[in-house]
Amino acid sequence: MSFARKLTFGIVALLTSLAIGTAHADFEPTKPIDFVIMAGKGGGADKMARLMQSIVEKEGLASRPLVPVNKSGGSGAEALVALNSATDPDHTIMVTLNSFFTTPLRQPGLGIDIMTFAPIGRMAEDTFVLWVHKNEGVNSFEEFLAEAKARGSGWVMGGTGSAQEDQIITDFLNDTFDLEIKYIPYKGGGAVAKDLAGEQIDSSVNNPSEALGFYESGDVIPLVAFTSERLPMFPDVPTLAEAGEDFAYYMQRAVVGAPGMTDEALAYYTNLFAEVYNSEEWQKYKSDKSLLGEYTSGDDLADYWQTQRDRHETILKASGAIN
Repeated sequence: MSFARKLTFGIVALLTSLAIGTAHADFEPTKPIDFVIMAGKGGGADKMARLMQSIVEKEGLASRPLVPVNKSGGSGAEALVALNSATDPDHTIMVTLNSFFTTPLRQPGLGIDIMTFAPIGRMAEDTFVLWVHKNEGVNSFEEFLAEAKARGSGWVMGGTGSAQEDQIITDFLNDTFDLEIKYIPYKGGGAVAKDLAGEQIDSSVNNPSEALGFYESGDVIPLVAFTSERLPMFPDVPTLAEAGEDFAYYMQRAVVGAPGMTDEALAYYTNLFAEVYNSEEWQKYKSDKSLLGEYTSGDDLADYWQTQRDRHETILKASGAIN
């Protein structure tokens, strides 16, 4: 790590510590902390949560352990309801993604208001890449468009959940390029990556962390990145903007507290995950998995949530997913 980056991380950690140190001193967890994961095992959220849990444990950052538990049902509805109804908000936190925005919009009967959740910290923004199996004989985005158009609804895209990140991108491809790709929802990105490698589906828009093992083994090929600039991990993979479409889409990787969490507990967890963020292991993971963005917490994170909620409401209305 360069001296400049170390200095930046040090300043961030110092400012965070100064800002919340007093409140932090007023709270310490008294029992294991429920660490809910808003997706299935093997996906990006699951890998991220278990890495953070291991960093906390190895570095001795918390007085009680984080206990990961996957709740993937209903495109994250199971996790949202569990957190919203937590009986001990000061010992209940969650790793979330963009279904944090889309699922409450699609399922208003859940009674979830995301702005009541505690804004602990956004650890990164994840990226999306279009993948196909090597045996498809498709080696560029242009070839993908031609093949998907020729097969119509016979071309199958696998993705995590319904009317959330992966389907939003699939809908965009269908609408923009006059395709009829069939979308199949899975409970997690790990299962999607496995089925693409096994040729059970034709393509995916997995995050790099989910598809990386199959990419390194040569089973899958990246065709285009849904980012503003090319990803350093895949310097030869063009962005969609290079294909003439001004579209980029990112997914929050954030830690959220249960509604009703005390200010003292919020300060404790904000400081805890700032320490995780500034660890060498997390910074290496960010770089290795093409994760972007800086640590964001408190009011800045709440403002980010409101902006993203409004954006996703517009996207879902345009696609007909909600009225």
